[in-house]
Amino acid sequence: MRKNIFAVCDLEVDYAYNFMDYLNQKKNIPFEIQAFTSVQNLIAYGKENHIELLLISGKAMCREVQELDIGKIVILSEGVHAPGLDQYPSVYKYQSSSDVIREVMACYGEEKAVLPVQFPVLKKTTEILGVYSPLGRCLKTSFALTLGQVLARERAVLYLNLEEYSGFEELMGRGFNHNLSDLLYYVRQENQNLMVKMNSMIQTINNLDYIPPVQAPADILGTSWKDWERLLSELVMHSSYEVVVLDIGNGIEELFQLLDQCKRIYMPVLTDVISTCKISQFENLLRIWDYPQVLSKTVKVRLPFHAGPSAPETYVEQLPWSELGDYVRELLRKDME
Repeated sequence: MRKNIFAVCDLEVDYAYNFMDYLNQKKNIPFEIQAFTSVQNLIAYGKENHIELLLISGKAMCREVQELDIGKIVILSEGVHAPGLDQYPSVYKYQSSSDVIREVMACYGEEKAVLPVQFPVLKKTTEILGVYSPLGRCLKTSFALTLGQVLARERAVLYLNLEEYSGFEELMGRGFNHNLSDLLYYVRQENQNLMVKMNSMIQTINNLDYIPPVQAPADILGTSWKDWERLLSELVMHSSYEVVVLDIGNGIEELFQLLDQCKRIYMPVLTDVISTCKISQFENLLRIWDYPQVLSKTVKVRLPFHAGPSAPETYVEQLPWSELGDYVRELLRKDME
């Protein structure tokens, strides 16, 4: 099966092809991308192929395009467009490509009438990697973000922070319109358009996709195991991600079951007496509750001292080039041997 077609038509050649290059780098986009700088070529293509999603500049829109078999049309607007195009949703052209994509995916996911045929997912498998430790102050999140960014250089990777307090808005120096709480709401509603909804929330740093974490701890503590299970199942079955990195806190219902879903679990540890005792208690509890397989999938990591930049907004993007980045690359190299 082919992927559904996402066509982009803009009369500015540089814009159209730069935007297409960006889309092709985004390995999670569940569409085949086609770019056009000529309306005539778009029309000719559309007569022979079903276009599921069309992003077209207001200047290029015409009656012949309207008559094509197109699932959803979104106008690429320069701020003002002809009144006749008001029937279509629009996104502002001169913003970052990532913002354009988020808005287009939001438009696409709004109407059940344009639900796509189940996307054929062109990937081999989706690996779920967990990062968890019963300890605090052990660089767990720094390690998880570094792991995600290093893997994302070659593969389509999604990072999910499942902590009650992530500090992400403060870390990134910005607010987010949507976050994991919204996605969990759609999971609970059993929304059939879940992956499209998710794509409208995706943020990216160094090619690593992430959904902004929850702002209220209750949104983690109040999520049932069946909802986490459904979210993971959707990611494995219907997303285009090859790797999902879970940064796991202690507020998850059925923590051991979540860890058991992971192919591998990286556990940052410390060597002091108290930390060693806490790790031993955790491991004993896994045995008591009959989850020895979690122990066999767990890799303990003793992370190097990490002197990150003092400015929070540059901390995450510089992680791959830090001592921690060198450590992660060496760890992954050994795992592949």
